[in-house]
Amino acid sequence: MPDLYLIIVILLFVLAISDLIVGVSNDAVNFLNSAIGSKVAPRNAIMIVASLGIFVGATFSSGMMEVARKGIFNPEFFVFAEVMVIFLAVMLTDIILLDLFNTFGMPTSTTVSIVFELLGAAVAVSLLKIAAAGDSFSTLAQYINSSSALAIISGIFISVGIAFVVGTFLQYVSRLLFTFQYERRMDWVGSLWAGLALTFLTYFLLIKGIKGASFVSEAFVDWVKHNTLLLIFISFLLWSVVMQAVLMIFKVNILRIVVLFGTFSLAMAFAGNDLVNFIGVPIAGFESFNAWSASGAEAEEFNMAVLGHPVRTKTILLLLAGIVMILTLWFSKKAQSVTETEVNLGRQDEGAERFPPNALSRGIVRYSRQISMGVQKLLPNSWLEKAEESFQPVEQEVKKEGEHDPAAFDLVRASVNLTVASMLIAFATSLKLPLSTTYVSFMVAMGTSLADRAWGRDSAVYRVAGVLNVIAGWFLTAFIAFSVSALFAWAIYTFGGWAIGFLVLLAVALISRTFLLHRLREKEKAEEESFERQAQAIPAVQVLKDSSSGIKQTLAGIKTALHDSLFGLLQEDELLLERAEQAILQLEKGNKKLRKRLFSAIRRIEEDNAEASRAYLLVYDLEQDILQSVKLIFDACREHVQNVHKPLDDEQGELLYRMQEEVSDYLQNVAEVLGNGTYHIVDDILEEKRNLFLHLEKLINHQVEGVKARKYGRRNSMLYFSLLLELKDLIAVAARFVKLYSRVHQSVLKEELSLMVGK
Repeated sequence: MPDLYLIIVILLFVLAISDLIVGVSNDAVNFLNSAIGSKVAPRNAIMIVASLGIFVGATFSSGMMEVARKGIFNPEFFVFAEVMVIFLAVMLTDIILLDLFNTFGMPTSTTVSIVFELLGAAVAVSLLKIAAAGDSFSTLAQYINSSSALAIISGIFISVGIAFVVGTFLQYVSRLLFTFQYERRMDWVGSLWAGLALTFLTYFLLIKGIKGASFVSEAFVDWVKHNTLLLIFISFLLWSVVMQAVLMIFKVNILRIVVLFGTFSLAMAFAGNDLVNFIGVPIAGFESFNAWSASGAEAEEFNMAVLGHPVRTKTILLLLAGIVMILTLWFSKKAQSVTETEVNLGRQDEGAERFPPNALSRGIVRYSRQISMGVQKLLPNSWLEKAEESFQPVEQEVKKEGEHDPAAFDLVRASVNLTVASMLIAFATSLKLPLSTTYVSFMVAMGTSLADRAWGRDSAVYRVAGVLNVIAGWFLTAFIAFSVSALFAWAIYTFGGWAIGFLVLLAVALISRTFLLHRLREKEKAEEESFERQAQAIPAVQVLKDSSSGIKQTLAGIKTALHDSLFGLLQEDELLLERAEQAILQLEKGNKKLRKRLFSAIRRIEEDNAEASRAYLLVYDLEQDILQSVKLIFDACREHVQNVHKPLDDEQGELLYRMQEEVSDYLQNVAEVLGNGTYHIVDDILEEKRNLFLHLEKLINHQVEGVKARKYGRRNSMLYFSLLLELKDLIAVAARFVKLYSRVHQSVLKEELSLMVGK
């Protein structure tokens, strides 16, 4: 048995490294959002500042892992074997849960996850103990530190509303003060603003960032608490003078200093205080193992009251944890995905929206607009006009060659994000109120976005839907953390080593799966971003080449879906129909991608070639038409097979098979014309289309004769007619592709000829 618990301790530390990686990948958004969104400095410079903050915070962390020790459960009611079950269940759940959220780029709270995981595992083990002892389940309150758990949970969720309201109000005031042309007002208000922001950030560092650090004496902490107002006043004077000097002498944009200092402060506080979420449980497990090993008692008998005593974590462990966090910050693609989600929800300009609107987001936007219109009627027009001037956004400058991606928002909003989040976290900490840095940072960012009118009428329903999705994810975090951790604890408690081996393999399999899924999503996103970032105009010839290549792939997918649908019908094979459905899903995905590119492509096509721009739009329209036809064919085939209707007779099947072969050959010929650019054989394609139409007419007449002769019933005939008519539409649309590209090709040739004549 000692060997088993040694293996568990080793496993806990391996899991701790993994948890650091997935945890930092999610929590990095808290301190990177404002700096990256505002592009305050090159990305490498931002990462260096954040890395320094993490290193300092981790090195000087107090290591008082109270939440893992006794914050959720009362350790004196458990023995060593039981707490090891709790700790292992918590770590396995945390890695799987956070990795899942990282894969989909959704920010969540590592504090909420660890709290509910500890709560779920402790409740499960407690109930098993109570059942085994034959006690009443009402004694559960003895095992769980319910007051502490409720305080943590309520404090976290109350902070969500406060952060949003405060962020909205202060950003509105800030924008009235600065306007979007903030450089013009920096001379007379910039130093005071920067001084005030840096004052709150300094106070945040003293209260939250270095709280309990080994180099800070208790006397200094007490002095800060009792002289808060004096400290704020002195800091404000000092920082204001320094910022004014920097502004006058060095002509530096002092808001950049505020944002970078705020990034450092939040990163330091994150590493110093949220480290418990990643290594608190393994360290508690290691200390439990040491205490049990020294006691010589049985694992099922050694009481864990020792966990109630505070123990300072070794500096070397904190240092190693800080290094892992920094490496994750630099190299984790999932950390970038989570950050991009929050930045995109708050960006000032329009663009492709990630989250589809829902009924709730539409209702919120609609009623909010009505309330806003009602409030405006109560305010003086002169004041509204003055305020409107402050909220006129500045037009983006023309991109320089090689420069992409304008800032998602400006430095005023970035500084408000960091200052308000730091202020709220510091204030709550001074009052010993628990909260989630993720929730506060996210809701402040969303509040400032709303106040800054980043959520315009063309984007509001999408942004609100995104916020609702993220918030729903937070509640989902709590539910999954509690239930899965409880399930894992029950399995380990009941089945021992077998359950541990199975759950470790399960965690590895799930993480491997999400890794592959995230890599695929990143590849697709990189392709879209590469297209969006191309600033140069697209020649009409390139439009022909790129879009015709895409249509060639579409026609190949249409052939596959058509073949599998009709053969699935004739052979009553549901596997073939499932394959056809997958092909159609891929076609729909490609059509959505074309729709996303449509606006950018038309804007970039050379201005003097209207035909090419029109062609790009028509390609999207024709792809929708041909996709609709093949989808209707598939739906008819699947419904017929799933309802176990009488199959087509041999003669109908043979005729339909031949028709499908001819249509496939026709689609192949169309694809070759588009792919090779052999538009001079358009007449051959049109002749082939006419022959196919004649063949379809014969099949329709044959079916009509069969109906009159009472050979075919109603259901059989409706299916057959539907398939033939949709095939006719599909053939017609394919021919329109060729005619469209032939016309565009002739337009390009005429344009090139006119240019040659002009020269």
